Amino acid sequence: MSKINNETAVLEDGLNKDLPYERCLALGPAVLKDEELLAVILRTGTLGKNATDLAREILKLGRLDSNKSGLVNLANLTLPQLSSIKGVGQVKAIQIQCICELSRRMAKQTAAQKVDFSNPASIADYYMQDLRNEENERLILAMLNTKCKLLADKVISLGTVNSSLINPREIFLDAIRFKAVYIILLHNHPSGDPTPSKEDLLVTKRIMEAGKLLGIRLLDHLVIGDNSYVSLREDKYCEFS
Repeated sequence: MSKINNETAVLEDGLNKDLPYERCLALGPAVLKDEELLAVILRTGTLGKNATDLAREILKLGRLDSNKSGLVNLANLTLPQLSSIKGVGQVKAIQIQCICELSRRMAKQTAAQKVDFSNPASIADYYMQDLRNEENERLILAMLNTKCKLLADKVISLGTVNSSLINPREIFLDAIRFKAVYIILLHNHPSGDPTPSKEDLLVTKRIMEAGKLLGIRLLDHLVIGDNSYVSLREDKYCEFS
C-alpha cells in the first residue's frame, strides 16, 4: 500500500485526524480550514501550542488589528506584530509575509490576463488586491498607449489623497517619460467605502485640466473600497472630455 493510502487509512481509522499536514496529504488542501492551511506553512508550534493553535492565534491578531477578517488582514500584519506572538520568530513571520505577497501576485497576474483599461470593472479587478487591504491611502498612476494598453503604473503618493499634496508635474513627467497618451488614477479608501470625497473630485479636476494642456487625457479616476469601487467617469462625478 502506498504512503498516501496508508495515511488515508490512518485518517479513516480516526488517528491523526487533527494534524493538518496529514489531512492535506490525504484529502487535499481544499478541505482544510484557514488555521489549518496556515499551520501547514508554519510546520511547528511552540511549548504548549501546536501549529494549529499558533495559526489560530495569528488569525486572531489579524481580527484585532482591524475590522476585517483575520485571513484578509493577514497581509497587513507587520514583522513586529507577528513576532509579538510567542512561537512566531522572525523566520515564521517572514514566511507568512512571503506567502501573502505570493498570493497577491498570483491574483494580480490572473487579472492581468483579462484586464481591459476601457472597462472600469476590469481596471478595479486588476488593482483590487493591491489596494483593498492598505491601511493608508495610496494613489496609483496607470499610463496607457494609444490602444489603451498598460505601459507602466506607479505609486504617486502615500497617505491622504489631497489636492494640495498631489503634484501634477510629477504625474505628467512620468506620463511623458513613458510616452503615455492616456492616464488613469486609482486610489483606495481604507474605510472600505469607495464613495468619493470632495478632495477626490478636486484632485481629479486638477489633473484633468493639466492633462488637457499637455495632450495627455485623464480617462478615469477609480476609488477602491473593500471589494467595491466607484468610477468617477462611469458614475458621472466629473465631466471627462
